[in-house]
Amino acid sequence: MTDLALDPRIHAFDSAARVAESALRGQLPGEGWRYLGTRPLWAGPGRLSLLGAPEDGAEQVTEALPGEALALLWENREGWARVRTVHDGYLGWVRVLEPQPQPPAAELHPVTALRAHAYAGPSIRQPLVGELALGAQVGTRPGEVVEEQGRRWVPVTLGDGVEAWVQAAVFSPIPGDVADLALRFLDAPYVWGGRSAWGLDCSGLTQVVYAAHGRALPRDADQQQAALQAVEAPVRGDLAFFPGHVGLMLDERRMVHANATHMRVSIETLGEGEYGTRLQESLEGFGRWPG
Repeated sequence: MTDLALDPRIHAFDSAARVAESALRGQLPGEGWRYLGTRPLWAGPGRLSLLGAPEDGAEQVTEALPGEALALLWENREGWARVRTVHDGYLGWVRVLEPQPQPPAAELHPVTALRAHAYAGPSIRQPLVGELALGAQVGTRPGEVVEEQGRRWVPVTLGDGVEAWVQAAVFSPIPGDVADLALRFLDAPYVWGGRSAWGLDCSGLTQVVYAAHGRALPRDADQQQAALQAVEAPVRGDLAFFPGHVGLMLDERRMVHANATHMRVSIETLGEGEYGTRLQESLEGFGRWPG
């Protein structure tokens, strides 16, 4: 096997520096490779941008949501760290000081609100200390829930260890199915590499809504297509695949997707209108969660 056969999105190696993750030991050609283990890190209280190269201005390839687990692979001399998002194994570069060396707390809870804020105290008049999103992880900490004008404030710890308060509503059960959840993202802005309702791309949308229903998808559209069972006729909740693009089917023709044509999450009908016609013509197939 040559290093060219390895997907650089999920396999960490640097042919020039001759350094690679320990999982690739024996799979890379030539001599002189250094194989490195990993060290756990966590995303802080804000969304962490993972870049495609260790340089300012490089494209964002994905995001780690607040409190999500990371694995540190190595650092370079310019202050950049090669990291992996643990939940999907995706690789990117971040500034060395951006992730946190410890989890927010021993017990983590996922945020179920599309967007939310963490506050310095149990009141909407308190300063904001964190920005949360569906799938973010916050830790519980000792303290009583505070009732304030019918609101229930929960004491939490954010990804950088900062103590904060959030309303209990951010942990409410998610109603409906994956399609219902995807529809709640309508008009969320399109952001390349984004994974939250503050801004997301096509596969970011499908990944986060599937994850909220206990279905772990890979990061990119082609990876998601490979992970799902191909089907001829779609039903609600199936994914539709196009070259470099993915959407979530609402029925046999209508699809919700984050797209750069409208620069937002929108609904298209395959074969209808200019954009829907172009999508229909480039359709590669449909995918369904196995079983």
